[in-house]
Amino acid sequence: MEAPMRRRESVLALAAFAALALSSAAPAREATPMPQLLENLKKIKLPPGFSISLYAAGLPSARQMAWGDKGVLFVGSMDAGAVYAVTGRDGGRSVRTVLKDLAMPTGLVFRDGALYVAAVNRILRYDGVEDRLDAMPAPKIVYDDLPASRHHGWKYLAFDREGRLIFGVGAPCNICDPPKGTAEVRRLDLKTGRAETVARGVRNTVGGDVDPRSGRFWFTENARDWMGDDMPADKLNMIAKEGAEYGFPYCHQGDTPDPKFSAGRACGEFAPPVTNLGAHVAPLGMKFYTRAQFPPDYRNSIFIAEHGSWNRSVYSGGRIVRIVASADGRFEKEEVFAAGFLQGARSYIGRPVDILPDRDGSILVSDDYAGAIYRISYGK
Repeated sequence: MEAPMRRRESVLALAAFAALALSSAAPAREATPMPQLLENLKKIKLPPGFSISLYAAGLPSARQMAWGDKGVLFVGSMDAGAVYAVTGRDGGRSVRTVLKDLAMPTGLVFRDGALYVAAVNRILRYDGVEDRLDAMPAPKIVYDDLPASRHHGWKYLAFDREGRLIFGVGAPCNICDPPKGTAEVRRLDLKTGRAETVARGVRNTVGGDVDPRSGRFWFTENARDWMGDDMPADKLNMIAKEGAEYGFPYCHQGDTPDPKFSAGRACGEFAPPVTNLGAHVAPLGMKFYTRAQFPPDYRNSIFIAEHGSWNRSVYSGGRIVRIVASADGRFEKEEVFAAGFLQGARSYIGRPVDILPDRDGSILVSDDYAGAIYRISYGK
């Protein structure tokens, strides 16, 4: 289904933009001090041969990450309302705030010299940013046909093979009959300005990636709350047929009717998940691994950052898992890759958010609880 796009051809003046933008509503959690971060990393458990190190600190509520063409690492945030730029090398790395006062700018991607940032109700483009970190250019609005609700209003951005922008529009509720234009995944053609819905019945997705083998888009989905500690499971999905429905609010985890909203709809009507990931683990960023540093059997594996639960009697998640699945969506196995961000029953020392391969083949992990980025390497 086509969604109209309202374009702004002129660059917004800063004062006008301030009036248009939604400001961040809640103060961000302070970043964990460096000495404590280094101690915490000693508690993270990885497979043999892997190691974890601190890449950058001092990024409150760090979320999605994106590489610039010239090696700048851009990092979005949630409550901080900021976008950070990380520059330099080991031993001389620095963090600066390059954008601020945005509405939960969690999602960002970089392409052709431009940084795309998703705030709650608009997607913005900043041109030539790597050469202007001290004085960022005024943004252009590339898309603003989005609801203003903060409930599941944060986003994750990805490009497909054709350079089209993919993002979710979350349901503005825990469980409800979602308003039109929510609980879906959209794809935006930046050349024509047209957006279309490629998946429906998706409660809230805050992570996705294109399968390098098939070109299909895979995405994580956070299931509803308040059906108990162990129900329903969060999911990993694949778009095999554009426009398919994935169950929300009628069916959860592929096989469980909702106790209130299931009347007249059977679970068999909806696209099944590739796999269920466990109840309340809160899967966020995910990436297919295509680099060469890790052992060969890791190639094309999916790494998923599980942010962790908040309302379970014993917390779950707070880890990174590895999924192995075929290009046509057949699940093969899941294994825990990085554990220890959750200590004991209900105590976090970190909460993974996003995964991003580094150019040497290691992976970076953002953590919005500690306000940090870690590097996981093999054989170093």
